[in-house]
Amino acid sequence: MKTTSINTTQSEIRLKVGDRASIKRTITKKDILLIAELIGDYNPVHMDDHFAAQTRFKGRIAHGELITGLISALIGNVLPGPGTIYLSQNIRFLKPVRPDDTIASTVEVMNITQEKRIVQLHATCHNQHDQIILEGEYTVLIEDINNY
Repeated sequence: MKTTSINTTQSEIRLKVGDRASIKRTITKKDILLIAELIGDYNPVHMDDHFAAQTRFKGRIAHGELITGLISALIGNVLPGPGTIYLSQNIRFLKPVRPDDTIASTVEVMNITQEKRIVQLHATCHNQHDQIILEGEYTVLIEDINNY
């Protein structure tokens, strides 16, 4: 694998194609309530057990933003890490996430454009049954940070 370095004025950030990072989180009903309050989405498919039981999902599902937030946390905190700025995302939701599902989120470096400080990532989220529930491509910018 080819190694590409991205330099900042504080320290050198070293990434290479194939680098990966993962996090895991169990989604709770409280998480669903908190995201609903934050974004104002009280769709009963997320909030009402009786309503959601009558839908194609046969029960409550988590907001998509809650799941993409796991990827955002991974990108902003771990890989590439602090100072990373989203430029674009292209995601597909493949299966619903339900309360008490445990989601493993993974990002992998696919391409690095050194001169523009742009990194392309592939992301996946799996549930506890090892089913892919989200897959996507993210393009991010590694910010040149002074005194961080």
